[in-house]
Parts: sequence; C-alpha cells; structure tokens
Amino acid sequence: MSMVHVRKRIERPDSKIIEAFRDLDVATVYEASGRKGYIAAAIKPITKGVRICGPAFTVQCAPGDNLMLHKALQIASPGDVLVATVGNEPEYGYWGGMMAVSALARKLGGLAIDGCIRDSAEIIRMGFPIFCRGFSIRGTTKDILGLINYPVNFGNMTIYPGDLILGDDDGMVVVRRTECEAVLEKSRKRVEAEKMKSDQLRQGVSSVELNKLQPVFDALGCVEE
Repeated sequence: MSMVHVRKRIERPDSKIIEAFRDLDVATVYEASGRKGYIAAAIKPITKGVRICGPAFTVQCAPGDNLMLHKALQIASPGDVLVATVGNEPEYGYWGGMMAVSALARKLGGLAIDGCIRDSAEIIRMGFPIFCRGFSIRGTTKDILGLINYPVNFGNMTIYPGDLILGDDDGMVVVRRTECEAVLEKSRKRVEAEKMKSDQLRQGVSSVELNKLQPVFDALGCVEE
C-alpha cells in the first residue's frame, strides 16, 4: 500500500471554544496551560498587532520547495492556521503575496511557518496574519512532495493537526485539542485573578507583598541596611 501524503480530514476544537480564545493574551494561555506549549521566540509576527488563533493544519515542505503549501491552500478549511516546517532551510521565500491573496479569499486563519516569506509589505497591507522566522527573496521550487496533517516539530514543539495555535506580539503557544476546554477555563480564572492583583498594585501594594516574596529574600539571606 502506498503512503498517504495528504490527510484531508482532521478533528478540530469546537468553534465556540476557538472564538473564546481569540481575546486572550498568549502569555495568559501559556501560564494557564501549566507553562506548556511554548513555541520558539524566533518565529515572530510579520508586524505589530498581528494575531492568529485557529486549528493547526500542518504542512511539511521539503527544503527550498513550497509545493505542499499550495496543496494546503487548496484543501484547508476557513479558519485553519497553516503550520509549516521547511526542513531546517528557513532562508527561502516560501510564501508570497499571491498566496496571501488566495488564503484571504479562502478565509484561512493565518500562516505560521518555521521559515521565511517574501512580499511582506504587500501582505501586511492586505492584513493576512503571518508568523515567520523572517524575510527572504530567494525563490522556491514546486516539485518535491512533503506531508500534510502529520505531526510536525515546529519551533521546538510537536504540533498535531487540530491543535489550537495562538500568536500575538509576545509570541506563540499551542494548546492540545483535547485540553482546550480545560485551558480556556483556567485562562479565564487567571484573567480574573490578574484584575484583582492589578487593583491592589494600583492602590500602592508592592509586588513583593503581593507575591509574598519577603520569605524568599529572607531564606536566601538577603541583607538590607
């Protein structure tokens, strides 16, 4: 039996849960996850204010080749975030303006790529959300098969198809599809707790008092005079 390169069917988190994550800060979700799911900080938004939130539609490209990204563009569902690896050869323009036009028309949720893109100014004007390692003008080939919707090692994190991928100005986090509901609940509780803490700080309480850090200083033998 020949290998399946392209898996079209994936399980995704419930759409209501995805929507509920949209307004949450990525750092909050990461902390609420028990500090799990951290994605390498070298993969950054193409400009300030870019956010992504959606199910991971994973793509493995061969180094210097973007054939599988074109296939992913054809078959991904609205709201999906393409999560692409490029075989440790980041310095090619794996994605450009024309692909962003197509992705917007097909209502994709964004692109997260462990490599570079090009036509960045044009894409920023369009408003298509991308997280990437940087920018490169080098053109790619389109003639090597890769894999779609298999687990990928992305930014030092294993990401499975259908996991929830989140990004904002501070970075990116992945939440396992099966843990989304629990992490959402913990994230909401964390937001409430931080509001209460902020109120206390505004009233002049020090962060040492608030976080009960004096015993830590004492235990470490901190001398003040």
